[in-house]
Parts: sequence; structure tokens; C-alpha cells
Amino acid sequence: MSATLDQLIATRIRQDVQGMHAYAVQDSRGMVKLDAMENPHRLPAALQKELGERLADVALNRYPGERIDDLKAALARHAQLPAGFGLMLGNGSDELISLLALACDLPGATILAPQPGFVMYAMSAQLQGLKFVGVDLTPDFELDEKAMLDAIALHQPAIVYLAYPNNPTANLWNDATIEKIVQAAPGFVVIDEAYQPFASRSYLDRMAKHEHVLLMRTLSKFGLAGVRIGYMMGPQRLVQEIDKVRPPYNVSVLNCEAALFALEHEDVFAAQAAELKRERARLQAALKDLGLKSWPSDANMILVRVPDPAASFEGMKARKVLVKNVSRMHPLLAGCLRLTVGTAEENAQMLAALRSTL
Repeated sequence: MSATLDQLIATRIRQDVQGMHAYAVQDSRGMVKLDAMENPHRLPAALQKELGERLADVALNRYPGERIDDLKAALARHAQLPAGFGLMLGNGSDELISLLALACDLPGATILAPQPGFVMYAMSAQLQGLKFVGVDLTPDFELDEKAMLDAIALHQPAIVYLAYPNNPTANLWNDATIEKIVQAAPGFVVIDEAYQPFASRSYLDRMAKHEHVLLMRTLSKFGLAGVRIGYMMGPQRLVQEIDKVRPPYNVSVLNCEAALFALEHEDVFAAQAAELKRERARLQAALKDLGLKSWPSDANMILVRVPDPAASFEGMKARKVLVKNVSRMHPLLAGCLRLTVGTAEENAQMLAALRSTL
């Protein structure tokens, strides 16, 4: 006699998975979408037409092949990858984070990261059956150097994640503190530079000094969130080992071709990033004029503290502006909303909606 669906779920799916919440994506239809740190700019019409013609010529009946190597070479040039270093591709950075947990899944292994931070660090550890240790930032969202070093000494993590800049706080951390953490780490240190197009500094030049440091980037914030291309760089031998757990065809031929096309027109995306940085400065000044506390940002988002985050979030949503209420994600984020930097028009709408809720 076959079991009922309830019985199958209860007995065949892991208990911790049953207790989890799926990653939530807000319904943004009809909204000014400023909740997910996407580039609000689309390609110019002429480039849209050119890309469409190019994608129409892709052999959809074939598995991804040599063009994947072309994309890796183009990304290496774009990132100015140091000699002797390798690069691997992921279906967004999320997959790379999962693959790292899979590759480092030894008995008793631990993943460590500052909190609040990107939720996938902890989720990837849990799904792979690894221990996750979160170390609180300071109230101003700086690295707590002593707490980080003490946690590293105690837990001896296989992986330490450092987002540079951090999500959702948007700030770059103290470089001297980062170096102490890198020196103290007994395993790998992964510098996550998802927001590099908007940041004033990169760890790339320092990475070559260390054999145990990996650097992740993504084309999502570059302007291709829908294309799902993440990439990880590090010493060639280390990257080759981690690449063994990657599914063989994890990047589609369409995604690959779209990414190659975008890199051929990287000046267009660089101009978009420059415009978003100007808009970020205008937003920060406007938030200050509203008497609100916001933090320095090296990303395309701003963390702001409001008197009543639930009321502001719902009030803005009622006015068709969607942002992210992060106030319950971590005690340090109490009262906070995360605002994605949009176009000038979108930002004006967002500020008007926020002002009406205060």
C-alpha cells in the first residue's frame, strides 16, 4: 500500500528542510521595483535588436561547448585576472556558494561569516549539513575584529565569507581588519564582490598575495540579473579542485552569449554604473534632509533607519513602490529598510512615497 503524500514528505524529506522557509521573491508587477539591487537600465534599443539577432543564431539543440571557454576568457580580461589564477562559472553567485559548501563538506566542517550578511552563506551551509557560525557586526555595521578572530580561533572554519561591500548594509569594511582575518583563517577566505561595479575599492590586487583566498563576482549587478552568471577567481590549482563539483552544463548557451555580448559593450554598463553612483549620492543627501539615518554605501543600495519600518514599507507599497523591509532579519537591523538605487525618476517616486509615510 503506497504512502500518502503527507507521509512521504514527513518521512522522506529532511526535517530541517521541512522547517525552512523558501527564499521569498516579492511580487513586483505594476510596481517601481527597488527591492533587489537590480540595475534599472535596459540596453539601448539598437543593442537590444543586435542582441536578439545574435541569440536567434545560437544552436539551442547543442549542449554548451567552446563558447563557455570564450566567456571565461572574456571575464578574465574584464576582471584583469592575475597570471597563474583560474576562473570558474556559476549560475549566479548563489550556485558558487552552494558548490563551495559541497566541495568543503568534511565531517565537522564550519562556515563562518559576519552578520547581518547575505542569507545564502548560512543557507548553503545548512543544506549541505555544515555548521554555520555568524559573528555580529558592530552597531555601525563594521567588522568586530576581536569577535571575528576569536570565532576563527574557536571554530577553525573551512570557509570564511567576507562580502565587500556587504549586503544589506552596503558598506566596505576596514582593510586592515580584513587582512588580520585573512591571516588568521585556517581554511579558505571568500571575498564576495557582488557589488564591485559600484564600489570604490576591490580586493583583487591583494588576492595574489594569498593562496587561500577566493574572489567572487557576478554579472547580476553589472546589469544582467536575469542572465545568471557568477564567477569565482583564485589560484589555478584551487579553482580546478572546486570546479570538479560543478554540474557540467550549468551555464546555458543563451546566457553565455548574452554575457559575451554585454562584455563587448561594457562601456555602456560602466556608464550606467556611474549614473547610479550619482543617483546614490543624491538619495543619501535627500534622506539626510528628511532627518533619517542612513549609512555610507559602496553598492547600489542604501540602508536607512525609519521610525516605523512596517508602516513605511506598507505605505510605500500602497503607492506602488517596492523596497525591502530588513528590520526583522537581524537585531542590528531593527527599524531599517533597504532601498535599491534606481533611475532619477524612480528615486523621486521612492522618496515621495517614503516621505508620505513618515
